[in-house]
Amino acid sequence: MRGETRSYAAARKERAADIDRWLTDLLRTACGTPYGPGGGTRGTDERGALSGVALVAVGSLGRSELAPGSDLDLVLLHDGRQDVARIADRIWYPVWDSGIGLDHSVRTVDEAAKVAREDLKAVLGLIQARHVAGDPELTRAARETVLAEWRADSRRRLVELREAADRRAESSGELAFLLEPDLRDARGGLRDVQAMQAVAAAWVASAPGPRVREAHELLLDVRHGLHLVTARGADRLVLQEQDAVAGALGLLDAEALMRRLAEAGRTIAHAYGATWRTVDRLLSGPLPRGRRPLADGVVEHGGEVVLARGVNPRKDPVLVLRAAAAAAEAGLPLAPATVNALAAQSPPLPVPWPDEARDALVALLGAGRAAVPVWEELDQAGVLVRLLPDWERVRHRPQRNPVHRYTVDRHLIETAAGAAAFTREVSRPDLLLICALLHDIGKGYPGDHSATGAVVARDIATRMGLPPADVEIVETVVRHHLLLPETATRRDLDDPVTISRVAGAVGSREVLELLAALAVADGNATGPAAWNSWKASLVTDLVRRTRSVLSGTPLPPAPSLSAEQTSLARHGGGAIRVNGGAVTVVAPDRAGLLWHAAGVLAAHRMVVRAASAASAGSTAVIEFSVVPEYGSPPDPATLEADLRLVLAGRLDIEQRLARRARSMRPARVPVAPPRVTLVDDASHTATVIEVRAHDRPGLLWRIGRAFGECGLDVRAARVETLGAEAVDVFYVVDRAGRPLTDEAQREQVRDQVLAALR
Repeated sequence: MRGETRSYAAARKERAADIDRWLTDLLRTACGTPYGPGGGTRGTDERGALSGVALVAVGSLGRSELAPGSDLDLVLLHDGRQDVARIADRIWYPVWDSGIGLDHSVRTVDEAAKVAREDLKAVLGLIQARHVAGDPELTRAARETVLAEWRADSRRRLVELREAADRRAESSGELAFLLEPDLRDARGGLRDVQAMQAVAAAWVASAPGPRVREAHELLLDVRHGLHLVTARGADRLVLQEQDAVAGALGLLDAEALMRRLAEAGRTIAHAYGATWRTVDRLLSGPLPRGRRPLADGVVEHGGEVVLARGVNPRKDPVLVLRAAAAAAEAGLPLAPATVNALAAQSPPLPVPWPDEARDALVALLGAGRAAVPVWEELDQAGVLVRLLPDWERVRHRPQRNPVHRYTVDRHLIETAAGAAAFTREVSRPDLLLICALLHDIGKGYPGDHSATGAVVARDIATRMGLPPADVEIVETVVRHHLLLPETATRRDLDDPVTISRVAGAVGSREVLELLAALAVADGNATGPAAWNSWKASLVTDLVRRTRSVLSGTPLPPAPSLSAEQTSLARHGGGAIRVNGGAVTVVAPDRAGLLWHAAGVLAAHRMVVRAASAASAGSTAVIEFSVVPEYGSPPDPATLEADLRLVLAGRLDIEQRLARRARSMRPARVPVAPPRVTLVDDASHTATVIEVRAHDRPGLLWRIGRAFGECGLDVRAARVETLGAEAVDVFYVVDRAGRPLTDEAQREQVRDQVLAALR
């Protein structure tokens, strides 16, 4: 795992040793036993002066894991000495004067044990306490007392430990999949290793093994590098520090750093889960006896999936997939010893795979959510990269995008698990699951991941033994897995060119239904910013229209106004409906309607997450999905009143937005420059303009105003915000209602919109 990563382990040990020497001198001085002439000590006098008092390190100093910005956690133990308060002051004040953070306490051995019984943090610190100076018998007595009580009361205390760890994980997330991970508190972070060490101290489970220790050391190195870069004691690795920390560790860039972190975090999280399964088995009482058959050569025993007696993995290359499928379908974990045996002894699968192997893979993926932990077991054991060599290219690969909640490889298995819910809705559920598993496999290669992924998926499907016709389907689905959501959110579905192009790319209803199911599973596995009810409805509409074309039936007519919109449209000057996060504007179609309405929303500190604009006859319908930028949403009546004033031309929204812009702080984090693209041949009746930019208040207003200054009218629009990135598509025409054909005019529009975005 570590490769060429620079290690700071020696620096941490040296710093701990330096701190120990300093603290030892402080204790000696405080007790009245300074160094003698020539650097020697006063021997017997010193031992007498230091009797009955001990300085003990807990926390990172106690574990010799002190990073440059770490605080000191110290306990001054004593046997009731009357001068202990004076001794403590003579230690604490020099530490404070040095500028180092300090957490301190003064206790007798009995007091330390009493606090440990009541305070989880205290007991975890004392379990790993380290003697620094003074009377070692006090330190030994405190540690032995605390450890004995920890072990005696382990059934209750381990429940407390687990609940605290789960609260941390719920608050801080999972380190391996975070854009800005908390190295200490996230699941798979430093505190999870400490929790496993505490479980081992209770003699309930084994101490973390070499792979966890290696991962733990990497996290310590990353934290050490972070402290050096930031010159402070930080635990959260924020985006703007990641390249610098990567350089401090000798890594190429932030991408390499985050990939190593993802691997380390998953290694620790996996071991953490296995530790608590062991705890549960040992503390839950006697397990049912006997073995229950699950599949050929695979049985359940003691709540885990193991190999049947006499089964030899060396003679059965499919056994590993069959065992994994049986575990997922039974909702049980694979026993660690079983996984290790399969990893070490299973021969490679023949190429092409036998039908039984492919069926077992499909059965594993078809188990849905239960497949994810089993897949992780295979990954941790190194089985996946032997079954699917191309998996190595996406393994632990970070996405470094707020839209994505997982690394590429975890996203793929999450998508496959989500696709299992749609296996009853497609004619080829096996291909749906395989396509879901492979749809982003191209992200491990340069270039457009859909195009490169199609080539890689074709090779994998061929190795899996799929017949040529099925291989073609897999290649097509992977190549076009973004076709439906991107078209639905960025193109006018009422334009016949849109539907014609989708139908031509898809080619068959079978592929269309696979793409439709994959779009939902992919969106849900990506994150809430990537899939919502608005996008789902657009994709459903696109699928309906495309299915009609593929069936040879005429396109359904453009949708007319809904009953509610018809009712709103009866108001001659326009009508507005505000319903929570949904804002609908229905008004006579006219130039600038979209961006004026967007300006009102921006002035009321509403962020447009999605929007669509279309015309039904002479009536324009604009639907916004909005959230408050911060705090509570504005009063709907006030918002509606301002929208009406704008529609009536009686509100200068530009002036209000200008005042707000002057009061805003400029962004401190550099972002990619905006991009404006005129998409050729996407429509016969309008010019399609795609705008991609970092989202900010009033963005839609700025874009629309630029169109207005160029004399353009927005015929239709699809607006979407993915995390912090806006992807907005506009169908525009000139004042005569025609698309833009003059190249100079097209360049002017592009330049005008770019200028508005800067």
